[in-house]
Amino acid sequence: MDTSGAPAPSSDTARAGAADRSADMSPDPGDRSVEGHSAGRSQARRRRTLLFLLALTAVTSAAALVVGLLSWTPKPTAPARPLTVAEAERLAAMRVTNLRDLRAGVHVTAGDGAARTELVGWVDWSRPLLYLDVGGPGAGADRGLLQSTGGVLVVRPDPSAVPTPAAPPLVPPADRWQLRQRTTDRGLTPVLDLLLGLATDRPDPAPSGGDARWVAQDVGAAGTLDVLQASLAPATTGPDSTAPASTAATRADASTRYWLDRDGRLHKLVTRLPDVGPVTVLLDRIDRPTLHPVDALGGRPGLPRALTNAEQRRLDALPARLRGQGGATLTLAAPVGVDVNLRGAGWLSWTARTAYVAVADLGVPGRRTLLHRDAAGLSRTDVPAQAGGGGTAETPGRPPFPVPAGAWRTTRSARDDLDLLVDAAVGAAGPLARRGVPVRVREDLAGGRTVDVVELRVADARLRYWIARDGSLRRVELHTGPGAWAQLDLDPAVVPRLTPPARAATARRGTR
Repeated sequence: MDTSGAPAPSSDTARAGAADRSADMSPDPGDRSVEGHSAGRSQARRRRTLLFLLALTAVTSAAALVVGLLSWTPKPTAPARPLTVAEAERLAAMRVTNLRDLRAGVHVTAGDGAARTELVGWVDWSRPLLYLDVGGPGAGADRGLLQSTGGVLVVRPDPSAVPTPAAPPLVPPADRWQLRQRTTDRGLTPVLDLLLGLATDRPDPAPSGGDARWVAQDVGAAGTLDVLQASLAPATTGPDSTAPASTAATRADASTRYWLDRDGRLHKLVTRLPDVGPVTVLLDRIDRPTLHPVDALGGRPGLPRALTNAEQRRLDALPARLRGQGGATLTLAAPVGVDVNLRGAGWLSWTARTAYVAVADLGVPGRRTLLHRDAAGLSRTDVPAQAGGGGTAETPGRPPFPVPAGAWRTTRSARDDLDLLVDAAVGAAGPLARRGVPVRVREDLAGGRTVDVVELRVADARLRYWIARDGSLRRVELHTGPGAWAQLDLDPAVVPRLTPPARAATARRGTR
């Protein structure tokens, strides 16, 4: 019932009114496309705005997460306190634990800002041996691969490498390794000493006093870690050494922090080294492959043993075998002094007991030294690279033939490691004044052939002969003065007649 008093509209009238309103609200057919396009653009704008806001939120969250991770330090679960007896014993045994575990993966950050250097690779405390890829904005001339046995450092520079280092190839490249001087108070040496010094064969004195403290607990892949603060143990040249290897490393910050698990294994170390700055060492206790020292460090150590009867017969028959073979082409790679890295190519004749080699020094790429050795002595002369066989310093060409005249300098006996190496290769075809018992170091490969690496002493030289199973000599190695190994590789061949230079013969007559 209508209580307003107005008459109710009839159903026909209501339907007519609704139709009129519908007609008024309907757009004109000519305007439909315009309004539809305008609505589509409005919807697209709203979608783009929403996507932009979502992306901005994601970027902001990621940036906050990165900043938080970079600035993160473990929050102490309790106030710092002196070490308990058990914690002090774990820290004292930490370096012995490292030596027992043999190896670990490492990621080191040394310095900060534009001077930051990063090292990624492995440490083998049992040898000891480091194998690292060096990068970061502060790497400079050190960028590339590095191997070090503590006393000897060899590098494979790669200035074009990307700044961010990665794990080096497990089997290291065979070429371009150079002996590098180890400075004890700058560069990477304090960091390398720190890494090698993290292992020893006897426990350290248990830390005590105000510097040794429990700081916090942390959680890592190995579970719960105790963060302990104490002075850094003195770095040594190896697990059996008691002498400090680096003065800088022994002056490390007394507030060094160690992240140790329940078994005393070190997972992280944060310290500060003079002339280096802040240093962070991360250890991966799972990534611990067997490392392969490069040839300049002696190659794989193997399991030295006495020669078998067959190996002894091959060694005894070597001089006659070489004289019957005649000669060989040779290539030379010899780290013979601090920052003196030689490469060479030439010929060797065992029947004439003569060698003729063009030698390049990587530090003086525009020069070649021609070395001639015969029964009367050794002669040398220096010539420009193009006159000395050309090629590059890393792979020089064979010396010019016939032997040119020039200002040859002659000596009757070997004067340095280069002379000793060439002399030893030529002298392998004659009687050897051996000292001591020859030792088979290992089995190896040379030129695709299986060889026995036999170490022996001849006069004052420590030599290794790589003898193939057919009795041929494939390589002669010499332990050089700086502690590295020089190699002279031999490939059997017919060689030209290596007549001595005329000036060398004149000089020899003058020395009689």
